[in-house]
Amino acid sequence: MSVKKSFCWFVLFLAIIPFYCSAATQPADTIALWKGVKVPHGKEVVLYAFRPEAPNGISVVVCPGGSYHWHDQEDEGMKVGEWLSANGITAFVLIYRAAGKVEVAMPVRLVFRGKRHPDMITDAQRALQYAGEHAAEYGIDRDKIGMMGFSAGGHLVMSAACFNETDFLQLSGIETDVNLRPAFVVPVYPVVTMEPPYVHRRSRRGLLGNNRVADATMRDSLSLEKHIPDNCPPVFLINCVDDPIVQYQNSELLDSALMQKNVPHRYIQYETGGHGFGASDEKGSPECRQWRAEFLDWLGSLYPSTL
Repeated sequence: MSVKKSFCWFVLFLAIIPFYCSAATQPADTIALWKGVKVPHGKEVVLYAFRPEAPNGISVVVCPGGSYHWHDQEDEGMKVGEWLSANGITAFVLIYRAAGKVEVAMPVRLVFRGKRHPDMITDAQRALQYAGEHAAEYGIDRDKIGMMGFSAGGHLVMSAACFNETDFLQLSGIETDVNLRPAFVVPVYPVVTMEPPYVHRRSRRGLLGNNRVADATMRDSLSLEKHIPDNCPPVFLINCVDDPIVQYQNSELLDSALMQKNVPHRYIQYETGGHGFGASDEKGSPECRQWRAEFLDWLGSLYPSTL
């Protein structure tokens, strides 16, 4: 692609992306997750906490999608936090490190390190640590801290489940006694594999950086269908066959891998709904928007005395 054409696409992208990244209602608390700890780009990492009026002890760390380049803070972030808190669930919306919009058209990480794996999963574990260490303050049961992610955020929360025995916080000199295994995981139309033919290339580039996308070992290590652990937490998985962004076979690969490992999970594949609907009441289709009620029913089966 020519430089001129790349620039035109980049200008168009910058014009469109604010519609996907605008914020909804303000949450109760805004937490600078790496305050006092020196990590690259740590000041950009924020946790938005939504406190329900009557906490039921369950909490969810929410990871919006955005191809590991940006964050859909509204439909996959703030609206999710509002919906969960309205149902008694304490929600923490995580704005984790991502490659940035510039990287979509200009591969600056060929020169500069930028933000890339393992930054994202380190932020996810930091969010789990925060929720666990502040459980009493928020009325949280430390054994009921789950994760929910959308698109690339679905890959991130599933990574937290797959690699829960690897303490990425130690890379930043952080010691914690909080359990870094999520109690449950909810990947919604997730990116799963880093390998053809179903890889979402932009997410792979955002996660790895241009100089590592050809690294077969890295691609294999982050193709989650190959790394389901024996202690994988329960999973609630949904996607749509007509998804135009992340091929629906990603979720089928994950479903198959979970079945092979006998991981308790529920997989719902909707025919219609596309991609990016999150907790919106308008986007997607009437069919796919049922997922929120289905999730609450499933969560009630995990914790029948709570919901």
